[in-house]
Amino acid sequence: MSWPLVKLFECCEIIMGQAPVGSSYNEKGEGHALIAGAGDFGELTPKPKKFTTAASKLSKKEDLILCIRATIGDLNWSNDEYCLGRGVAGLRPKANLDKNYLWYFITANKEQLASKGTGSTFKQVSRVIISDWEIPLPPLDEQKRIAAILDKADAIRRKRQQAIKLADDFLRSVFLDMFGDPVTNPKGFPLSILSNFYINPKSGTKCGPFGSALKKYEYVEDGVPVWNMDNISLNGKFTDSPRLWITESKYSDLEAYSVDDGDVIISRAGTVGKMGVVRSKSEHSIISTNLIRVRFGEKLRPEYFVNLMNYCKGRVGRLKTGPDGAFTHMNTGILDKLEFPYPTIALQDKFIEIKDKVTSSLEKGEMNEIDDLFNSLSQKAFAGEL
Repeated sequence: MSWPLVKLFECCEIIMGQAPVGSSYNEKGEGHALIAGAGDFGELTPKPKKFTTAASKLSKKEDLILCIRATIGDLNWSNDEYCLGRGVAGLRPKANLDKNYLWYFITANKEQLASKGTGSTFKQVSRVIISDWEIPLPPLDEQKRIAAILDKADAIRRKRQQAIKLADDFLRSVFLDMFGDPVTNPKGFPLSILSNFYINPKSGTKCGPFGSALKKYEYVEDGVPVWNMDNISLNGKFTDSPRLWITESKYSDLEAYSVDDGDVIISRAGTVGKMGVVRSKSEHSIISTNLIRVRFGEKLRPEYFVNLMNYCKGRVGRLKTGPDGAFTHMNTGILDKLEFPYPTIALQDKFIEIKDKVTSSLEKGEMNEIDDLFNSLSQKAFAGEL
């Protein structure tokens, strides 16, 4: 059975965020907590960093907070009254739409929304796009039944995520025990800047500013992968699941942005500083416009660098530029001059060996299939087949 499609504005109030004046920001807890974008999101509810005394667009409890730029489609629940910045929108379901049903619909179809984003520096969706987004709308009782089923399936998936988090916490402790705080450098490792480790200092890093060159019609159903920010997680994991592809001939034109096995890719916009080590089955691939590629020689293991930046976030150096609360970005100059402790290769390899053993234990059995099963269940639910 298929359900009637209804435009989102017909069943949901949409509150577009607006950036408060910069002079109103504070870290003292004065006014409303500010949700500027996905960088202020937690696992389910926000983890705001700043406050504002000039809030104009506010969420209410139990609203959905939707990221509408860069990492389009990310969601959090509003567990308080928040100031909505320009990187987010509030979604307030009307009487004919169950809030949990809406949550799972967006979670299952965020790529559909993200594909409608526009902009050369970073993608963003407008009020019109969100308002006109069509959602299958069964009767309210059926919505609640579907949401309850997906709740149970999601609980299984979250148990897996909890196991991953516990493993990550353990590895963070191991890392700090082996290498110490990079600021105080208690182990006395020599200091060096990142550009000293590039294979070629003149071409070690590459940005991919070809967003205006690649048109939507140039993407194909299969071919050479184009990695984007969705392929790297906040905890430093690279996901070898491409969503965008180009032809071999187009790849030849853009080979300067190619990615080799072991390269580090880093987000330079939106959630600045997300990074991962590319380990892919694809023979070759390229980076998208909002990524920076870094390629190291034999003196620095990419996994050590990514874990240093992930486990010691905020302790190694500030990667982003731009006024607080506004859209921020990173350039290669900031990255090149990043200074950090440099342990021996043998010690770097020892940590990587420990990490491989821990992560391989999580990947055994059917755990890798849980996300795929949940996604399949979601698609069936919204197609009226559940």
